[in-house]
Amino acid sequence: MAAPDLRAELDSLFLQLLGDLEELEAKRAALNARVEEGWLSLAKARYAMGAKSVGPLQFASRMEPQVRVRASEAQDGLQTFRVVRADAQTPEDVGPREAALRRRKGPAKTPEPESSAVPQDPLNWFGILVPHSLRQAQASFRDGLQLAADIANLQTRINWGRSQLRELQEEIKRLEPGAA
Repeated sequence: MAAPDLRAELDSLFLQLLGDLEELEAKRAALNARVEEGWLSLAKARYAMGAKSVGPLQFASRMEPQVRVRASEAQDGLQTFRVVRADAQTPEDVGPREAALRRRKGPAKTPEPESSAVPQDPLNWFGILVPHSLRQAQASFRDGLQLAADIANLQTRINWGRSQLRELQEEIKRLEPGAA
């Protein structure tokens, strides 16, 4: 590739990188705002319900996540992160469970009591009628989790862009020994 073409590609990569950095800064500010809003709403709920009504003693003995973060490889080789519901199945989960053959007719086993397929809403740990501020806190932290996944994706894209930028700069230096 000729040096002017490489310089044009370098310029477009710089613009993309600067746009990604600007978006990253905005998402980080939004994440900080959501987390701050969540803690403030949680403090309001503690004030409304009493300090002992909203705390670790009300947590369930066996907690199960409502959402999971899935990491996957995109077509361009970048790793992407997605926030998915805990009860959602991915194509990897749907495949066969065992590699060996199964015996169809055999001794009947008593079914084990399995945990509920749909995770219970954690707000129910604090009673039936919870204050609105507790629901706001939950929504703020959920939004924050989605923003954290977006930030991780942006950071991955920025790191990839920086490596591409270095490679292009080295290529230009190799083609034009006197140029920067």
